[in-house]
Amino acid sequence: MHSQFSAWGLVSLGLINPKSATNVASILRAAGCYGASSVFYTGQRYGYAKDFNADTRQMHKQIPTIGVESLQMAKPRGATPVVVELVEGATPLPEYIHPHNAFYVFGPEDGSVSQSIVDWCQDVVYIPTNGCMNLAATVNVLLYDRLAKSQVQGGNTLIQSSRDVNNRTRVKR
Repeated sequence: MHSQFSAWGLVSLGLINPKSATNVASILRAAGCYGASSVFYTGQRYGYAKDFNADTRQMHKQIPTIGVESLQMAKPRGATPVVVELVEGATPLPEYIHPHNAFYVFGPEDGSVSQSIVDWCQDVVYIPTNGCMNLAATVNVLLYDRLAKSQVQGGNTLIQSSRDVNNRTRVKR
């Protein structure tokens, strides 16, 4: 995990039978940007997303990406399972207080999370939008919300370590 995220807590992601290699590669990039420590996935549709070009920062080489039979069995020790899904009775993300050690679970692009997974998770949250979002976009929004509600400090040092090597632009006032 990146040092600027140490106060942010522990984050792992669980993907239920992801369909799109592009989405998984984009999720890996988000995991790297936001300091997630691991990505677990079920199902066989994932294919070769680790080699897909959307993972331009090669995060699959830094973040364990592990195929599992069951996300319940893969849940990291001490992590609170949190499912992110449009289900009745879920907590809207703007009102949600993230646990320090979280295992966020996301459903497939072309389906819903099963009732048994919803029942298993300690928390159920949704992103209040008109319609459902793309899987990778959902992961990005969730992780950004967690970061925005954390004590992580930004600033020029973070900008300098995060930006593209071709970007040397500054604000002059």
